Amino acid sequence: MKLLPASLWPRFLKRRLPTSLWGRSLLIIVLPVLVMQAAVTWIFFDAHWQTVTARLSEGLAGDIAWAAESYADDPTARNLAVIADRAERSMSLSIALQEEATLPREQQRGQFGVIDRTLEKALAARLDQPFWFSTTRYPAYVDIRVQQPQGVLRIIAPRERAVATQAHIFVLWLMVATALLLGVAVLFIRNQVRAIERLASAAEAFGRGETVPTFKPHGAREVRAAATAFLAMRDRIQRHIDQRTALLASVSHDLRTPLTRLRLELALAPAFKRQAAMKGDLDEMEHMIDEYLAFARGETGEAAQTVDVGALLKAAGEDAKRAGAEVEVTAPETLTANLRPMAFKRALMNLTGNAAAHGEHVRLTARSLPSGGLEIAVEDDGPGIPEDMHEEAFRPFSRLDESRNQNHKGVGLGLAIARDVARGHGGDITLARSDMGGLKALVRLPG
Repeated sequence: MKLLPASLWPRFLKRRLPTSLWGRSLLIIVLPVLVMQAAVTWIFFDAHWQTVTARLSEGLAGDIAWAAESYADDPTARNLAVIADRAERSMSLSIALQEEATLPREQQRGQFGVIDRTLEKALAARLDQPFWFSTTRYPAYVDIRVQQPQGVLRIIAPRERAVATQAHIFVLWLMVATALLLGVAVLFIRNQVRAIERLASAAEAFGRGETVPTFKPHGAREVRAAATAFLAMRDRIQRHIDQRTALLASVSHDLRTPLTRLRLELALAPAFKRQAAMKGDLDEMEHMIDEYLAFARGETGEAAQTVDVGALLKAAGEDAKRAGAEVEVTAPETLTANLRPMAFKRALMNLTGNAAAHGEHVRLTARSLPSGGLEIAVEDDGPGIPEDMHEEAFRPFSRLDESRNQNHKGVGLGLAIARDVARGHGGDITLARSDMGGLKALVRLPG
């Protein structure tokens, strides 16, 4: 396996580290604790456990060497009985002679071999005779055998005389303490991250035009400060929107009064040559006022609800048919979405009206996205819009070139209002070339 260059290691590690605040905060707590636990465990086993085990093994090897030498000085049954009695009372050793026996040939070693190596080293340093031992045959004892001319001197010693058997308790307590520490850290981090998540959810809901009345600043001092600043910003923006809407409503009301008087005077006046043209101008002025007001209001006060997407498309298609276009609607029967119905219907009306005004055939399709969102496409077979002018088409009051300006009614706010509604739902609208030859407007909303 080829190693990465040193300059690429930071990027490699960055891609594999957690990206969320929850994951990174947890890593900051967990990683030092694990390193500390590993270091403490290693120091314990290296500086304490192995040292104690070595001392115990040396003491046991000395007792075994004493018993073997004492028996070699007087290899009689009476002397062996005296040695066995003293070893049993003073050293907790069980000694017996296996006459005319030899040492086993097979070696029985533990899984890790630390105890075996320590004990073998201690016995080799104290005994001159051949020996054999097993630390695995009996769970609580160590079986040691020493070759003698008369046979094999077998010594059974308690396991705690050769190894520090309480080491696992230390490791267990260390793991329990680590688990408790990590549990407290996880709860603490979870509470802090939850406050940030709620702030993000409230900000996202506000971006979609929704309100979260239950949201209150909580968490750490810095998080509460950020939440308080968000609430203040939300109130300022809402006041600005309300003031703008009230201003446009007032202007609309003030303009409608003279327009109504003019319309009444035209209706009562004798017929004259420019009367029809003047009525058309009044109709266009009323339509422009309605568009101004709709653009300023944005339908933000409407509550979201689950609606049938297919029914919305059919309603928009009927309006396009009344405009003289042939309409094709394709949508799953069970497709629903959480929308503000009036606002979204107005956006669809603007898109389909725009398509019907510039094309003879209009196609409306809807589908659910794999990510859980919704996609609606409005296509026509008209002249289309050059790709470099797609974003320009969304600018308020933009009328583009003559190829898309056949319908002079309106002030160029249709696409701007539609995009404003889509973004108010957390989505967006993009333009592309349709396979019908005209323009395709893609509305994508999150799940």
